[in-house]
Amino acid sequence: MKKALSIIPKVIENKIFLIRGKKVMLDRDLAGLYGVETRILNQAVKRNSERFPEDFMFQLSNLEKNEVITNCDNLKNLKYNPINPYAFTEQGIAMLSGVLNSPLAIQVNIQIMRTFTKLREIIFTHKDLQLKIEQIIRQQEKQHGKLSEHDKQISVIFDAIKQLLTVPEKPKNKIGFVPDSERNNKRCL
Repeated sequence: MKKALSIIPKVIENKIFLIRGKKVMLDRDLAGLYGVETRILNQAVKRNSERFPEDFMFQLSNLEKNEVITNCDNLKNLKYNPINPYAFTEQGIAMLSGVLNSPLAIQVNIQIMRTFTKLREIIFTHKDLQLKIEQIIRQQEKQHGKLSEHDKQISVIFDAIKQLLTVPEKPKNKIGFVPDSERNNKRCL
């Protein structure tokens, strides 16, 4: 009986990136999992380039490389590599098992495929949750609209009550000499 390879799925998940709208793994991470050097993995891919169309594998641009380096602390050494890494989609990784035909590569590939499947299931589950959350948010926004209308009406009522409660002050008589012209106006009032 063969001993099954055990790679913690979290290790693989942490090596999956979203680049160009696709979930991919970098050549250096795959090489590490397969137990080969990155250049050997890339040579095997180049020898079988017809198996790796653009939707299976692509080379990162300088901008994408810098973004990946910025987001991932463990890829700082990639900054000094003059060659931009290759990114493999799920289909490209599946194709690697035919190119790297070793028992270790096959076991690693099985683990990676299981991880991709698990991620797909999680995303599907999250879509359901996301739809439910959006529905709740819409309901609350409707309620908030009603509440804000009530808040405005209550505010108007409070303003009216404040006006009723404030008693206008009577003008006070000035102390001192008052000319006759002002004195006559006050008597008429």
